[in-house]
Amino acid sequence: MISYAHEGAGVPVVCLHGWPGAASDYRALLPLLERDAQVVVPDLLGFGASFGPADVERPATDFGRDAQGAAVLELMDHLGFESAVLVGYDVGSTTAAHLARTAPERVRALVLGNAIHPGSAAASLDDDHRAEFWYQDFHQLELASRLVDGSAEAVRTYLEHFWSHWGARGIAAVTDELVEAYARPGAFTVSVNWYRSGSATLRTALAMRDQDPPPPVTVPTTVLWGDQDPLFPPRLADGLDRAFTDLRGVHHLEDVGHFVPLEAANEVAAAVRAFL
Repeated sequence: MISYAHEGAGVPVVCLHGWPGAASDYRALLPLLERDAQVVVPDLLGFGASFGPADVERPATDFGRDAQGAAVLELMDHLGFESAVLVGYDVGSTTAAHLARTAPERVRALVLGNAIHPGSAAASLDDDHRAEFWYQDFHQLELASRLVDGSAEAVRTYLEHFWSHWGARGIAAVTDELVEAYARPGAFTVSVNWYRSGSATLRTALAMRDQDPPPPVTVPTTVLWGDQDPLFPPRLADGLDRAFTDLRGVHHLEDVGHFVPLEAANEVAAAVRAFL
């Protein structure tokens, strides 16, 4: 079972991190909610304390969207949660929305940062935006592992690119703890299995252009949109009302980037409290 931190009492709230992050993405949010709710912050499969050396030998699909969703449900079962408010961004947003579609009875509500939806995925192929997603295809290459895996210096340099480019507030920065987690032999490679599994690639987005969109999410959903996120600029919020039919609000945060739960912890906490 995946590793997790667990604080507080009351309505369950499960917080799902992104790449290149870990449970520590919620270090600013956890203290704000632990008096109001039962907050659980896991390291997703293959990340942080949930990574083990044996993971290197497992297929990439063991770390994709479906597997991550199953791991979250297993954790909820272990803790006796019939349902929970799910908070997520990036990998966590995709996983949370997937669970809301496939197991809506387990999801009390969603609070998502820059929610990924079919329209935003297709927009990643636009000529003026496609270059931002270069890393997703780079992660398919064995070269990515050879250049980065197992080297603390290389991990720090690589992760700092994303945290400095995607984040807008000073708190969005690479920590020594994060470097240590990603620099363990095999850990970086396993982390990018999210992309190698096909859960987030330009090829996946291209295929979606010729497919019917997935069923909409019907559970109550609030989206907080960091307008300074270069991956998901504000225009990609268009179409959220079609992807989430019980959309309670889309709140644009002008000086916030990609790492919404860390950069805008107070705003995320307020959105969560509305569902408790």
